[in-house]
Amino acid sequence: MRRSRSRVTQLAPEQGETDVAFKRIGILTGGGDVPGLNSVIKGVVYRATALGADVLGIRGGWKGLTHSRIVDGIDPDYVLPLNRQNTRTIDRSGGTVLHTSRTNPRRMQVAKLPPWLQHIAGRVKEVKPGVVDLTPVVLKNLEALKIDTLIAIGGDDTLSYARVLELEGFPVIGVPKTMDNDVRNTEYCIGFSTAITRAEAAISRQRTTIGSHERIGIFRIFGRDAGHTALYTAYVTSVRCCIPEYPFDLKQLLDLLVTDKRSTPSNYSLVIISEGATWHGAQLIEYGEPDDYGHRKKMSVAEMLSEEIRTRLGEETVVSDLTYDLRSGNPDFLDKVVATTFASLAMDCIADGHHGRMTAIQNGCYVDAEIPDPELGPRLVDVAQMYDVERYRPIYAGKNGMPIFLNRLS
Repeated sequence: MRRSRSRVTQLAPEQGETDVAFKRIGILTGGGDVPGLNSVIKGVVYRATALGADVLGIRGGWKGLTHSRIVDGIDPDYVLPLNRQNTRTIDRSGGTVLHTSRTNPRRMQVAKLPPWLQHIAGRVKEVKPGVVDLTPVVLKNLEALKIDTLIAIGGDDTLSYARVLELEGFPVIGVPKTMDNDVRNTEYCIGFSTAITRAEAAISRQRTTIGSHERIGIFRIFGRDAGHTALYTAYVTSVRCCIPEYPFDLKQLLDLLVTDKRSTPSNYSLVIISEGATWHGAQLIEYGEPDDYGHRKKMSVAEMLSEEIRTRLGEETVVSDLTYDLRSGNPDFLDKVVATTFASLAMDCIADGHHGRMTAIQNGCYVDAEIPDPELGPRLVDVAQMYDVERYRPIYAGKNGMPIFLNRLS
C-alpha cells in the first residue's frame, strides 16, 4: 500500500536534517524478547533523525497503546522519546529497552484493565462477556501522540495486530522477530541465529556429561507449532530431532536411539524435540490460563519421552530444557546484521511512502513483503524438502541453488 506523498530524499547523518512528509515514528516490541531487538530500535532512530523525524518508543508492546494516559502529549510510564544519545549503546546488549508484553488489544479482559480504562467497557465492542476490543483506544492514543507511522517488531501474534491497525487505516511497518523463525513471507526472523548458536553450544557442552554417564540426552527446544529451531539445531549437531509438523512413531524413535547408543564409543545418544512435537497416540497436556492470543503453556514433551524411555528401555536419561536461555543475552553477528538491515529497510519503506509492509528475506535477499494474514497461521517446516521422516533427521542432500536458510517460501 502507498500513502499519497512524494519520495523523501535519503540523507546521510552528516548531511543534516531535512523536511519530511512524516514527522514522528512510533516503535514497539511485542511478544517474547529475542537478541537483536535493540539493534532494530537504534537503527530506526539513527535513520529517522537523519531524515529529520522524531521517534517515540512505546513501552510494553501493545500494552503501551492501550494503557497510556497521555497528558500534554506524552505518558512517561509508556512512552519514551528516543534519540541518538539514549540509544547510542543499546545494541550492545540483548532484550529490549522498550520492554514487551503479550497484550492483544482486540481481546482485553475488563477486570484486568487499569482504573482509568474501566469506564470504556460500555463504549467499545464486547468480544465476549468481560472481554473487549480496545482498538479505538489504540487509534486515539496514536493520534494523541501525533505518530505518523508505527513500526511493530514481533512474531505472529504481534504482527497479527499490526495488520489489524493497517486495515483500520493506520500506517504500519512490521519487523519479524522470533526464535521459532515461523513468520510467513520471510525466510528469516530476528533471534533465530542466536537461538541456534546457543542451542548448538549447549548440546556440545552436555555431550561430555551425557557420555560420561552413558545416558540418552533429550533436549527440549522452543517451537509450539513449527520445528525450525529444532531442525536447524539438529542440522548443525548431527542429532535426531522431532518436530510438530510430523508426529513420530515412538517405537521407531526408541529403536533408533538404542542403535545410536550402542554404536557410539561413549555409549550415549541424543535427540532434540520441539515443545509442540508429539508421537502417535500421545496428547500434550496444556495448563494455565490462555494468554491474550489464546495460547496455553504445554507440559514438557521431553519429560514425557523420558518416562517412556525409562519404562520401555530401562535406560537413564538427561533432560535439558533449551528454551529461555536461548533468547537471553547479546545477539550474534548474523542477528545484528539482519536487525540493523531490517531497521534500514523499514525506514526505506516509510521514506518511500509505503505501509502495510514487513521487512523480510526471500530467496536469500532483503525485500519488503506484505504483513502476513494471521488466518494462515505460522510458517511450517516443509517436511518433504527438509525432514527425513524415516531417520528423524534433517535432509542434507539437494541444496544446490537453495538460499542461505535452505528453504523457499513457495
